[in-house]
Amino acid sequence: MAAVLSVEMLLGPADRVRHAVYRALGPWAGAWASNRERRIAWLGVALVLLALAATVTVPLWMLALGPIVFGVPHVVADVRYLVVRPGYHRRLPLVVAAGAPLAVGAATGDVVWAMIAAAGALFVARTSWPRRLTGLTVAITLAVVCARLPGYAELAFAHLHNLIALALWWAYRPRRTCLHAIPLLLFSALSLALLCGMAEPVLATAGTLAGPEGASSLRAHLRSLAPFAGPELGFRLVLAYAFAQAVHYAVWLRLVPEEDRAREAPRSFTSSWRALREDLGLTSLAIAFALALGVAVWAAVSLAEARTGYLRFAVFHGQLEVVAAALLWSEGRRRC
Repeated sequence: MAAVLSVEMLLGPADRVRHAVYRALGPWAGAWASNRERRIAWLGVALVLLALAATVTVPLWMLALGPIVFGVPHVVADVRYLVVRPGYHRRLPLVVAAGAPLAVGAATGDVVWAMIAAAGALFVARTSWPRRLTGLTVAITLAVVCARLPGYAELAFAHLHNLIALALWWAYRPRRTCLHAIPLLLFSALSLALLCGMAEPVLATAGTLAGPEGASSLRAHLRSLAPFAGPELGFRLVLAYAFAQAVHYAVWLRLVPEEDRAREAPRSFTSSWRALREDLGLTSLAIAFALALGVAVWAAVSLAEARTGYLRFAVFHGQLEVVAAALLWSEGRRRC
C-alpha cells in the first residue's frame, strides 16, 4: 500500500500540470481529447516523424539505447495487451497448446517454434473450421520453411517482427474512420525512402555515425542485421531496422494503450497507473521494474553486452506477437 501511495503522490503533480495545459488550450484540447481516432492518427504521425528524425541523425544511439530504455516497458505492454487484457491466460487449452512451444522458442531463439505455437493456438481457437484449417496450413508451411532455413529465418524475423506490431495495431479493434491509415502510409513511404538511400545526404550533413561509448559499432550491426548484403544496402537495412524498431516501441507504449481503453478521452496519469496495477498486479510490476533497473545497471557497466542480453531475453515477445496475430485473425477483432 505504501508503494501504491508513493507512486500516486508522484503522479499527482503531473496530472495537475496536464489539467492546466488542457485548460490553457481551451476548445482545441477538448476536440483533441474527445475524438480518439483523430487523436491517435495525429499522435501516430508525430511519433513516426520523431522516429525518422532520430534515425537520420543518431541511428547508433537509437540502436544502443532504445532496447535499454524502452525494451522492458514494451515487453510488459506486449504481455498486457496481447495476453492479459484479452484473457488468453485464463484459457487452459490455449496456454498449453501455445505456451509450451513459446517456452521452447524463448529458450532456443528458433523462429520455427513461433510457427508451431501459432499452429497450436489455431487448433484450439474459437473459430470456424474453414478458417482454422486455412490458418493451420499457413502456420505449418511457415514452420517447414523456417526449419529448412535456420539462421536465415531468424534474420528475416528480426526485421519483420517490427512490422507485426503495426499489423496488430491496425487490426486491434473496429474503427469508424480510416484515419489510422495515415501514420501507416507515412511509415511505409519513409521506410521505402530509407531503403532507397534518401537519408544518406542528411547523415552526411550531420557528419557522424558515432554512438555512445561502449555501444556496438556500425560494423557489428551490419554483421547482425545485414550479413549477406553489400555495404551500401546493408547500411540502408540497418537504418530501416532502427526506424521500424522505434515505431514498434511507439505502437506498444502509446498507440495500442490509446486504442484499448473503453473511453474516448485520454486517462490521467494516476488513472493509467491504477489500470496497469489492476491488470498486472503489484508483484508483476515489481518484477518488471527490477528487470528494467537491472538492464539499466548492466548498460552502465557494458552497454553492448546489456543490449545483447536484453535482446536474448526478449526474443519470446516477437514470437508471442505471431501467436496473437494468429488468434486475432482467427477469432476476430476485440471490441472495447
